[in-house]
Amino acid sequence: MSQITQKKLLRKLLLRQKSNNRLWVSLLALCVGTTLLLLSVMVWWNFKEILSGKGSNDSLGSTFLTIGKAVTNESMAKKGATFFTAKEIDALKGAPEVQDVGMLTSNRFPVWATLNTNIAFATEMFLEAAPDNFIDKQPVNWSWEPGDAQVPIILSSDFLNLYNYGFALSQGLPQLSPQTIQLLAFNLKIGRDPYTETYNAHIVGFSDRINSVLVPQSFIDYGNTRFAGGQVIAPSRLILKVKDPSDAAFVRFLEERDYTTNSEQLKWSKLRSVVDAITSATGLLAILIMGIGTLVFILFIELTIAKAQQSLSLLLQLGYSPGYLSRFMFRRFLPLVALTQGVAAGLAMYAQYIAGEKVKEMNLALPTVPGWPVWTALLLSTVILLAFVSSGIYRAMHQQK
Repeated sequence: MSQITQKKLLRKLLLRQKSNNRLWVSLLALCVGTTLLLLSVMVWWNFKEILSGKGSNDSLGSTFLTIGKAVTNESMAKKGATFFTAKEIDALKGAPEVQDVGMLTSNRFPVWATLNTNIAFATEMFLEAAPDNFIDKQPVNWSWEPGDAQVPIILSSDFLNLYNYGFALSQGLPQLSPQTIQLLAFNLKIGRDPYTETYNAHIVGFSDRINSVLVPQSFIDYGNTRFAGGQVIAPSRLILKVKDPSDAAFVRFLEERDYTTNSEQLKWSKLRSVVDAITSATGLLAILIMGIGTLVFILFIELTIAKAQQSLSLLLQLGYSPGYLSRFMFRRFLPLVALTQGVAAGLAMYAQYIAGEKVKEMNLALPTVPGWPVWTALLLSTVILLAFVSSGIYRAMHQQK
């Protein structure tokens, strides 16, 4: 007897179940459960990808945070209480989610700025320097050496907004666009009389990341050495490159040490808790639905085998082993399992594509295909499902033996 004829005979004898309602209900439950499981993993992974800045310049919660020590009534009476020690900086470098730590160096000498226009404008100001790799929009001409007459400045975008919508309107001064302010030249007078130096300064760019008036590190070092005796003073502000600012361990690290930062930049920790709760609940619901679907599917298989009891006894008497018959039944139901998992994977891929297109409108980036956790969840669920099906068939076969 040929193998094809043999398989046709086995199919007629063993697969005589006429009503397939239970089968389709179980397959639908498996498909829905697997799809929900993949979607819950996909939402969790996509949210993590956006927060960690994968595929884009910055993350949703901003991977760069400027921190300082909280000023309290007690610290006000202690000189240097808000400075960071070397030990504290080392601890920050090893903090959860922290990838790099940079020091913001401030001027220790007086600074005056005056406009070179008909408008009488002069102000005392502060300057800071940040490591170049922490500056988000570093212009080409961002450099200074002793002897240079020109000093480039990067201004915080927030400072320009405060001037335009606050100071300028209240003082009757003209509002300035970013393009206009970059054309203005002003004098920068540093030092204490009679030891002062004057430089030509101009705005060369704006920063959305650091709220400060930035100059090159070499200029700050020169001024502090010349006018502040070169004394090394610990930084009062640090800038952190953080992989995921919403991480609960990182937020707790800052709170335990009373380090302050923009609370808006940490609001994603609360949102992440909500997302984790929703995805966990959806995942549990998916597992429950998959469990019910698997149970109904196995019951259908066992019922099919039970109804073929006489045929099964005959086949065993003819020399067919239970193992061979179990493998035959497994191969008959394997395509159905593959179909449900394939449909679930297709729906997950479509959902990922739609999500990737939607976030583009928010200037964010997501991969167009699901990440590896989604495929891992699909693989694990498929392996577990097949293991249950195989076990159910083997058990039903040996019960009829």
